[in-house]
Amino acid sequence: MTKIHFRIIVLIAVAYFFEFADINTFAATAPEIRRVWGLSVNSVAYITSISFVGMFIGSLIGGWIGDKWGRKTGLLLTTGWFSFFSLLTVIAWDGLSMGVLRFLTSAGLSAMTVIAVIYVNELFPAKVRGRYLAYAMVIGICGTPVTTFIASFIVPLSDDSWRLVYVWGALGGIVFIGFRSLVESPAWLESKGRITQAAAVLTELEHRIEATGAVIPPAASVVAELKKSHNTPFRTLFQRKYTIPLIVLSLLWITQTVGFFGYSSWAPTLLADQGFAIEKSIFYVALTTVGAPLGSLLAALLTDRFERRWLLVIAGGVIGACGLLYGLTFSPVFIVVFGFLVNMFERAYTSLAYAYSPELFDTRTRSLGTGLTYGIGRLSNAAGPLIIAAIYTSHGYSSVFVFIAATWFFGALVLAVLGRSTRSQRLAGVDTDNAEVPA
Repeated sequence: MTKIHFRIIVLIAVAYFFEFADINTFAATAPEIRRVWGLSVNSVAYITSISFVGMFIGSLIGGWIGDKWGRKTGLLLTTGWFSFFSLLTVIAWDGLSMGVLRFLTSAGLSAMTVIAVIYVNELFPAKVRGRYLAYAMVIGICGTPVTTFIASFIVPLSDDSWRLVYVWGALGGIVFIGFRSLVESPAWLESKGRITQAAAVLTELEHRIEATGAVIPPAASVVAELKKSHNTPFRTLFQRKYTIPLIVLSLLWITQTVGFFGYSSWAPTLLADQGFAIEKSIFYVALTTVGAPLGSLLAALLTDRFERRWLLVIAGGVIGACGLLYGLTFSPVFIVVFGFLVNMFERAYTSLAYAYSPELFDTRTRSLGTGLTYGIGRLSNAAGPLIIAAIYTSHGYSSVFVFIAATWFFGALVLAVLGRSTRSQRLAGVDTDNAEVPA
């Protein structure tokens, strides 16, 4: 680890902070927007759905950008994109314009997330990358409670004060300047045949380490020279050896997306419909989100010490149980307690999943594989809000949380049965490029 690694993780943490801030802007402002514009529950569902269609497209585009132009350039482009369209949301005038702008903003958010995860995976030492990615999430996830608390005070001020929440979400553009100082991923440079540039990056990092007096250990093994790779075609992902990773990760992100965003996107609106005042419903949800940074911190302490696959299974089961209990109580105290636990363990789950996902692919397919599976998860929530709206209108409040709990239990079962362990590979200091991706 060098100063440049710490600079990278701080910048990505700040980017994550504003990413999570922006993701929660619509959930926090939806009750007020619905009141001011006279929107129905189904209209809120459609806006939420189109946001996740944007995330799917953004994940695919992000994977493609990261593969074609590099991880650093991809971070610059996608950060600028989501900040710009978040700011434009300030002038949204009806449900349609809100949907279009949320679509464009969400595309940039998702693309940036995919590239950032891949960048950390390729540039950080294998034995600690999960921990530092989780540390970044500790800071990043604070964007959720901070945004919700800000919204709880700003939104009630006037009929148009909700617009200021989207200005807040757009401030993530400040990391654009910092990203310009980053180095490119040497693994990506090598995969493109740019060996001299890849060696220069590694030499710079080595000099920084040697300047501290530390000794660089020898390489674990000699790696065969990689052939120059042009953009990896999507059909490569459908080779037999990638089948199980694609299935497992797609289902992991589907259950995480539907399970968590089904909860976080709807909780303020559903609580308001149960008779809680809008400001109280937002405030209760804000209190529950305080658990989110603690969840990422928990993941940071555990992710590199134990097998990520089984940590994910345990966390998924706990989230399902707490989410179910959340939906069965109408006591403000228990709403906050169980909501706090859902947020804490879900953020631990997501931090673990961000570290686990790229480890199932090699350099050639890592960008596209991570982008595709992450995008499929986000696309699934295009249907998720519509399903939740239908369940709510036909079966009631508690049934929504039974459905959400079931998605988490299913995801945990898939990981337990089909998931692949990666800890022994990390402990040996061996990247996926040098290990067999099992069929």
